[in-house]
Amino acid sequence: MRRCVHAYTYMGPDEMNINEANNRIQELRAAIAEANRRYYVESAPTISDYDYDMLMNELIALEKEFPELVTPDSPTQKVGSDLETAQNVAADDEGRIPAKGSNKFDQYPHRYPMLSLGNTYNITEIEEFADRATKGIGGGFTYSCELKFDGVAICLIYKEGRLHRALTRGDGTIGDDVTENVKKIANIPQRLSGFGWPADFEIRGEIYMPYKDFDRLNEEKIREEEQPFANPRNAASGSLKLTDSKEVAKRGLECTLYHMLGENLPFPTHDAALKAAMKWGLPVSDKRRICRNIVDIEEYIRYWDSERKKLPFATDGIVIKINELGYQTKLGYTAKAPRWAVAYKFKAEQALSKVLGIDYQVGRTGAVTPVANLEPSPLSGTIVKRASLHNADQMELLDIHIGDYAYVEKGGEIIPKITGVELSKRGSDAVKPVFPTVCPDCGAKLVRDEGEAKWFCPDSDNCPTQIKGKLVHFLSRKAMNVLAGDATIEQLYNHGYVRNVADFYDLQAGQLLHLDGWKERSVQRFLVSLEESKSVSFEHVLYALGIRHVGETTAKGIAKHFGSMDAIMSATREALLDVPDVGEIIADSITAWCADPRHLELVERLRKAGLKLSIGLADEMVSTVLNDKTIVISGNFSISRDEMKKLIEVNGGKNSGSISAKTSFLLAGEKPGPEKIKKAEALGVKIITEEEFRAMIPSADGEQKGIDAVASPDFPVQLTLF
Repeated sequence: MRRCVHAYTYMGPDEMNINEANNRIQELRAAIAEANRRYYVESAPTISDYDYDMLMNELIALEKEFPELVTPDSPTQKVGSDLETAQNVAADDEGRIPAKGSNKFDQYPHRYPMLSLGNTYNITEIEEFADRATKGIGGGFTYSCELKFDGVAICLIYKEGRLHRALTRGDGTIGDDVTENVKKIANIPQRLSGFGWPADFEIRGEIYMPYKDFDRLNEEKIREEEQPFANPRNAASGSLKLTDSKEVAKRGLECTLYHMLGENLPFPTHDAALKAAMKWGLPVSDKRRICRNIVDIEEYIRYWDSERKKLPFATDGIVIKINELGYQTKLGYTAKAPRWAVAYKFKAEQALSKVLGIDYQVGRTGAVTPVANLEPSPLSGTIVKRASLHNADQMELLDIHIGDYAYVEKGGEIIPKITGVELSKRGSDAVKPVFPTVCPDCGAKLVRDEGEAKWFCPDSDNCPTQIKGKLVHFLSRKAMNVLAGDATIEQLYNHGYVRNVADFYDLQAGQLLHLDGWKERSVQRFLVSLEESKSVSFEHVLYALGIRHVGETTAKGIAKHFGSMDAIMSATREALLDVPDVGEIIADSITAWCADPRHLELVERLRKAGLKLSIGLADEMVSTVLNDKTIVISGNFSISRDEMKKLIEVNGGKNSGSISAKTSFLLAGEKPGPEKIKKAEALGVKIITEEEFRAMIPSADGEQKGIDAVASPDFPVQLTLF
C-alpha cells in the first residue's frame, strides 16, 4: 500500500441529501480557492495537479446533481486567477487599472476572455469529447494535437507589427501588464519579421523555464539557503512577476505560442494561423500534429507520454483542438472553457527506488537536512540517486526506513522529493533511522526553536560547513558580488587564509598565488573584485553578513529603517519589532547576533576595510527637500513609475496608498485618474504638474528652485503611487 500525504474521500451524489451536498460543496470550494491562490498568486502549490483535478471533478459532479446549489462565484464557473487582490480602483480611458498597494502591476481588460481548458486523465473522456464534436459539427473536420507546456499563460498583443502589450491570464477578464518583463524573454520578438501580419491581433501561449535554467536557479537558491522552487512552472510564474525586469532577463525564460485571435483573421484553420505566426518570427511549437480521428489522437498521446521525458522542458499533457476556426466558433464556450478543446493530462512521473541510507547535511544557517541515498533510478530524463526528506517531522510522517522502497517524484527539481513508501515491499531487515542529536560536522548539540520544523547546529562560528557556507554567501552576487565560487572558498579555507568574512580583505597576492590553478591574472581579477565590493550599498552588506532569517528584502527594510550598522547593533528588541515585516523570530535572531562579541569585532574589521556600514547621503539621498512629506501621483510621466518612485525617495519623500487630508499635493501626469482628481479637489489638496514637481527638486546640475512655489509648509507632503 502506498502512503499518500493528500487523500480526499468522495461520497457520491446519490448518497447525499441537499444539506450534505451543500456542506461538501462549500468544503470543496474553499479547498479549491486556497489551491488556486497557492498556485496562481504565490506560485507555491500545496497539492498536485491530479489531486486538484479530483477536487474539481467532485465539485462538478455535485453541482450537476444539485444545480440549485450552483452560484456564479463557484470555481466551476470561472478560471483561477493570478491577480494579487481585487482592485477597487477606477479604470482610465484605456481600461487600465493602475498598480496599487500589494498589486505590483497595472492591469488591463482582455479583449477576448482568457479561459482555461477542461482536463482529463482518461482516454475514454477524449473519445467522448470527439463524439460531442461530431454531434455538434457533423463531419469534415480535423484535430490539432499539441504538447501542453507546463508554464504560465501569456497574451501578447501586436499592433502594426510591434509588441504592444503582454498580459497574464489574471482572472480571465483582466490581466497584469507584464510587458517590460516579457520584453526580456529572448525568443519573443518585439518586432515581427516577414509580411502579411494583421495590423492588430493577439496571440496566446505559455511562458516556461527550461530544466537547465531551473536547475541553475535552484542551485543558487539552495546555496543561499532560500526555499527552492518546487518545479519549473512555479519558477516561471514567480520570475514573470518580478518587479525588476533586469532580473527577469537572467532567468532564462522561454515562450511557446499556440492560439491567435483577432478580427477577420485570414486563416481557415488553427494550423494555418500558427504556420503564418512562425513565418513572422513568433515562437510556435514544431511538435504539433494534425489528426483525423481518435485513433490518430491516441497514437499521438502514447508517443509523447514516453518521448516527453527526453524534452529539455516540462510538459504535463496533450491539448486536442478542433482545427477548423469556423467550427471552433460554432461550438463556442462554457463559462470557463472552450467546447472545441480539451487537455489530456499525464500523471506525474514517479520512480520506485530502494533507500540505501540517509545523510544529514548542514547548511549555511546551521539547518540540518536529511537526504536519502537511493539506488540509481531513471526519472524525468535524469538518473536519480538522492532525494530530500526535508526534516525530522517529514521522516516521521513517511515512516521511512533504510531498506524501504520509496516513491520519488522529480518534476524538474534539483533535489527530487520522496512522496511515499511502498510498505508491501518492506523487508524484515529494514531499519528505522534515528535523527542525529549532535551536528554531523562539528559535534555541537542540535537545537530546535519553538515553531521551527528543522534542527539547527547553534555553533555557527566554529562549524566548518557553516563557516564555508557563510563565506560563499558573503561573496555571492546578491550580497557583495565578488568573483568567486565554492571551489575558491574551499581552497582559501583549507589553506587557513579565511575563517570569517573580514579575512577576505586581508588577503595578499602572494597567498593567492599558492592556490591551485591561480595565476597573476586570476589573482588580479579577484583582488579588483574585492576592492569593488567596498562600494556595495549598506543594505547588501547587511544581507551579506548572513544573519539567520535576514533575507535580501528584510535586510533592505532594516537598513533603511535604522540607517547604520551601529544603530542596528544598539537597537532593542522592541525597536527591531517596529520595522515593517520584522517579527519576533527575526528580531530575536538579530539581537542574538549583535550580542556576540565576536560579531562586534567582525563589524569593526569590516569598517576598517572600508565597507559601507551606513546609508550616507551621497549613497542614497540627493536632497532632503521632501523630508517627512507625502504626495499622491496619478497618470503617466516622462519616466517610468519605478524611476519616479526612486526620484521621490532620493529627495526624502515617502510613498503612501491614498489621498487624505494630510496629503500635500497630487502630482498629476498625463491622463490622471478622474477619481483622484475629484478627491483631491474635494479635500482641497493642491494639484501640480510634473514640470512643477521637478522645479521643487534639484536638477541634474544641482540647482533647485524650492518647494514654496507649489506647496504650503502647513501641508506635510505625502506620496502615493497609482
